[in-house]
Amino acid sequence: MDNEAMYLVWVRWTALILAVLVVVGCRSRAVGPEERYPIKGKVVSVDKRGSTVTIAHEDIPDLMDAMTMPFDLKDRRLLDQLAEGDGIQATLVVAGRQSWLENVVVTRETVDPSGIGKAETRVEPKPGDEVPDFQLTDQNGKRIGFHQYRGRVVVLTFIYTRCPLPDYCPLMTDNFAQIGKALKAGSESKPQIQLLSITLDPEYDTPKVLREYAAQHSEGSRQWDYATGTKDEIKQMATYFGMQYWTEGDQVIHGLRTAIVGADGKLLKLYRGNDWKPEEIISEIRNAAAAQPKSS
Repeated sequence: MDNEAMYLVWVRWTALILAVLVVVGCRSRAVGPEERYPIKGKVVSVDKRGSTVTIAHEDIPDLMDAMTMPFDLKDRRLLDQLAEGDGIQATLVVAGRQSWLENVVVTRETVDPSGIGKAETRVEPKPGDEVPDFQLTDQNGKRIGFHQYRGRVVVLTFIYTRCPLPDYCPLMTDNFAQIGKALKAGSESKPQIQLLSITLDPEYDTPKVLREYAAQHSEGSRQWDYATGTKDEIKQMATYFGMQYWTEGDQVIHGLRTAIVGADGKLLKLYRGNDWKPEEIISEIRNAAAAQPKSS
């Protein structure tokens, strides 16, 4: 075998080894075994900040009925190329608590500029802004006002109990459970800390439903409340934090917002999407708790 032939063999084997390493590395990061489903539909909106595309999709056999909902893109560069009204075909990959679209094929179509679902410009609070005294109802049916959490660092997020995507509401709830366990195990387990999950589906998520959901995920933690309210009360609070959502049948199409509010009732930090980790929140809580004046 001449030098050139030997070189080509070496290149092929090196490429094969690298490919195997890449596959192994990808699998090691996956939360669970990957399942793939073909998906076809139309782009409703593109959220570049949240790195998601909302698609009105057809039935996905063996997974879900036709509905409109947001998806993560494996190749986020496509966010700059997609537009409302585009036809889209892709593969939906579900791996444990993670899901994303890959193998995306886009068909550009004429867009109706008055189309429903177009992304709106949202005004979000800034760190230091005082959070209004929103009125809600907790999982025990008791009317509560946001002012009652004064003196505690509050971490709040928006969910609904029927949410089907593993990396949306279920992930937020799992993250909150991890935060709750860490706070319970550490020195931060004190009344000055409060977790609050607010439903985006108040018609279904009654206090009874939220109480049952809490029993499955919160282990009776007094530091974790679930809240519902009227449609207007939920809309007012969600809109304040920059949430965009609407109802499609039994599903709520929504983005994600998680906020940390200081003991003085002012916003400390606002997270968009699902990229944040429980450790980040715990670190912020510790810093905020350390800054609280000590009671005598």
